[in-house]
Amino acid sequence: MTERPRAIDAPPSGSYEEMLQIVEEMDTPVGYRAELIRGKIVVSPWSKLRYKRVMKSLRLQLQPHAPEGHDVDVAPFLFVFPGSERACGPDLHVADESAFEADGRHADASALSLVAELTSDSTKDVDWLDKMATYGQIVPVYLLLDMRIGEINVMWDPSPKGYRSRTNVPFGRPVRVPAPFDFELDTSEFGVEEYVDREVEQR
Repeated sequence: MTERPRAIDAPPSGSYEEMLQIVEEMDTPVGYRAELIRGKIVVSPWSKLRYKRVMKSLRLQLQPHAPEGHDVDVAPFLFVFPGSERACGPDLHVADESAFEADGRHADASALSLVAELTSDSTKDVDWLDKMATYGQIVPVYLLLDMRIGEINVMWDPSPKGYRSRTNVPFGRPVRVPAPFDFELDTSEFGVEEYVDREVEQR
């Protein structure tokens, strides 16, 4: 396995339900996740170790402002988007805890109130294009942290055509996370210089 997402062979005529079942039953290597994107099963690594500090800061800041009954987590859960025929495992999610009381290995995306992705060179296309379009139809808030350039993008107000509103700021400056959270997110702990330098060195 490599650090870049990789599509694997699957029945070309498989239905969404059949593809989803394959994803659920896959025995992926430790540290990797399987998602259903653009009609293909894509296996990619979970976030890099040095991103843990950023995800921890996000989790601790979001939890006090999460909607009642919603929990913030970075566990590798799969959320299904039947309308888009996608199944995504975001780096961080905020979702209604009742969604995890059902049997099975995936949760309904309608339970999500926020998702966050920490993108790098290896995942930028999926995070910026396919996932933005998928999340933008149903998830109230999408935080896209561009770890290559040290910038956070906030998208909200989903619609059938995608998010209607968007703002972005460089790491180190506060940014408003809109309803249902409605608070100022402090990005000063995200360490822009450290992350950007390391990303450039690896190119």
